[in-house]
Amino acid sequence: MTTARFLAGCMLALGALGQALPALAAGYPERAIRLIVPTSPGSTADVVARVVAESLGKELGQALIVENLSGAAGIPGTRQLVSARPDGYTLGMVSSNHAINPSLYRSMPYDAVRDVTPISIIGTTPLVLVVAQDSPYRSIGDLLQAARAQPGKINYGSSGTGSVLHLAGELLKAKAGIDMMHIPYRGGNALITDVMSGQVQTAFLAVPSVVAQIQAGQLRALAVSTPQRVPVLPGVPTLDESGVRDYSYDAWIALIGPAGLPADIVRQLQAATQQTMRAPQVTGTLGPQGFVSLGSSTRHADDTLAAEIARTRTLVSAAGIAPE
Repeated sequence: MTTARFLAGCMLALGALGQALPALAAGYPERAIRLIVPTSPGSTADVVARVVAESLGKELGQALIVENLSGAAGIPGTRQLVSARPDGYTLGMVSSNHAINPSLYRSMPYDAVRDVTPISIIGTTPLVLVVAQDSPYRSIGDLLQAARAQPGKINYGSSGTGSVLHLAGELLKAKAGIDMMHIPYRGGNALITDVMSGQVQTAFLAVPSVVAQIQAGQLRALAVSTPQRVPVLPGVPTLDESGVRDYSYDAWIALIGPAGLPADIVRQLQAATQQTMRAPQVTGTLGPQGFVSLGSSTRHADDTLAAEIARTRTLVSAAGIAPE
């Protein structure tokens, strides 16, 4: 065989391969998709994932099977995700903890950036600073005044050291120039109970987890963590408008896949996610709970992950939170 004929044969083979690949992608998905959620059942991320999975499955034409793999700040579950074959049949729904963990743990079994393929930020969860209904603090001004008068005496709770709720509290301390004592819990349910009873004086909590208690008068909301007011709590001011200038902190939830996920599958998943997050059944279910639907571009998801990892490192360092 001459060199020319050999090269011509190679070109034909490559051309046939190039035609075959889009055909494979066009058939995706051909079976159910495993959706790993590395948090416990009933958590905000889990509730959101199940609502989104149902509608996203309809959009894709195949079911998304939610699998909770909780524990250790979501690391074991995410490890299973990044170890999966990058064929689009194993995806993950991760929260802000994914960007926090690299600053907290000396040794991670995966790289939070290199070992994943961000697909879309599906939405964000505003936080709200709350106190018991019979608390003497009737406004954020009351709380800050007391904290300045009694440095280190007022406590605030969180769902754990290095959690979103902990970092939100540390950011408040830094922005407002106050000192409060941190009380970490293992999860949010016991924390909510203890804030309602007054055993813990204040805490940042995810709006979806406490909007019912606030509306029922069981908790008093002092301020929300976002630059704009939250539609389900229209009477609650932002921290920024309450005098804590430039305060902005919320949680986010993202759809990701393992590294190496083919670009055409990523595009298909992102487009389907964007449509899903606009669907009335999703916005109508999650919106009244305080969840802000996005369905962002893949570029935005990439940028958000990088920016959140950098911001978390700064917060953890400034607060002196010791890595585990």
